[in-house]
Amino acid sequence: MLTANDPNRKSWVKTSDTTDFPIQNLPFGVFLTEDNLVTIGTRIGDTAIDLGGLHQLGFFNDIELPSDVFLQDTLNDFITLGRPTWRKVRNRVAEIFDIENKELQNNEDYKEHILFPVDSVQMLMPVFTQDYTDFYSSKEHAMNVGIMFRGKENALMPNWVHMPIGYHGRSSSIIVSGENIRRPKGQTMPKDADKPVFGPCKALDIELEMAFITSDGKHIGESINVNEAEDYIFGMVLFNDWSARDIQKWEYQPLGPFLGKSFASSISPWVVTLDALEPYRTASPVQDPKPLENLICEGDRTFDINLDVFLETEEGVETKISASNFKHLYWNISQQLAHHTSNGCPINVGDMMGSGTISGPTEDSFGSMLELSWGGTKPIPLNDGSTRTYLKDGDSISIKGFSDNGELRIGFGEVRTKILPSN
Repeated sequence: MLTANDPNRKSWVKTSDTTDFPIQNLPFGVFLTEDNLVTIGTRIGDTAIDLGGLHQLGFFNDIELPSDVFLQDTLNDFITLGRPTWRKVRNRVAEIFDIENKELQNNEDYKEHILFPVDSVQMLMPVFTQDYTDFYSSKEHAMNVGIMFRGKENALMPNWVHMPIGYHGRSSSIIVSGENIRRPKGQTMPKDADKPVFGPCKALDIELEMAFITSDGKHIGESINVNEAEDYIFGMVLFNDWSARDIQKWEYQPLGPFLGKSFASSISPWVVTLDALEPYRTASPVQDPKPLENLICEGDRTFDINLDVFLETEEGVETKISASNFKHLYWNISQQLAHHTSNGCPINVGDMMGSGTISGPTEDSFGSMLELSWGGTKPIPLNDGSTRTYLKDGDSISIKGFSDNGELRIGFGEVRTKILPSN
């Protein structure tokens, strides 16, 4: 079924050896061409491919597809078709661009209308997201934050090791890579003050996350079983869930995250399918105590994905400030989705599920500046000699992610965002 994953397959589209997007990746996205054409596409190396054009030219005639499925401004209609169709399309694209296939390779007129340099197109939001949930699934992150705020003895709340903790976020502020954000304003309680103040956030932070995008779920009142959960997951993106720590600290009790989180969340534009990540499956961390029956998975349900965070100053000096891995998550995506729907809550096509901050076991693998600077007490050194505890106006953050098993590299590109001053 997964012929697109053949590690020996070569493409007639030129790529570098270190590309995130070999022919075995074939992610899905939405882009705007120089001719103001919005289309659904995929990517090989530095070439964007118009799937709408391929469909109109008859390259998918052997697959049952709506005539306009790739002419939409989101992936939602395509995702609704289900995992068997996603696989058929991806396999067919791999076949079209295989170096041995001359079907399109020798047709210069067709290629002119279908292939675009990736830097000539504008990437758009890949999906319309009705709902967004953010989980809290890294044990290392939860421990670090708990130690800072409650002490080592009470770092983890009693429920944390029994279920994936999450909260309902704000989908309206999810933005695509390249769109800048303004420093949020809000109410905070300064140290030693007796009343709050309103003004720009002084503790603006990142959260190194990934997110998965869902297909249509079941009817309200029905649950998704943990071992069928992947059939309802289209793919994954890099996710930076920005946090205003000082706003969050003052507001979060008793109901949890609100304005300290809802001002922006940034995603990478190319959705990498779970099928493309199949060669990088790995075991999740050992779960102790053993989860309840409805959260026990069969097989390896997480993926070995390297995640790097870079901070670039306004002057253009870049520093890698964190290097983590998706496999550190205590609760995997199948458990997250199964728990989310265990009470009968329905999911919609295009829903976004954030992993929560992904921190590793070492100080250089922490997934937030809150942890990297340990609550602002340990400034983070940058390559220009300056330091940060939290972000300054003009700073840019980029998150990059890739899997590499020594035979093949599959990546996500990056999610990049610059901080602008408050209005």
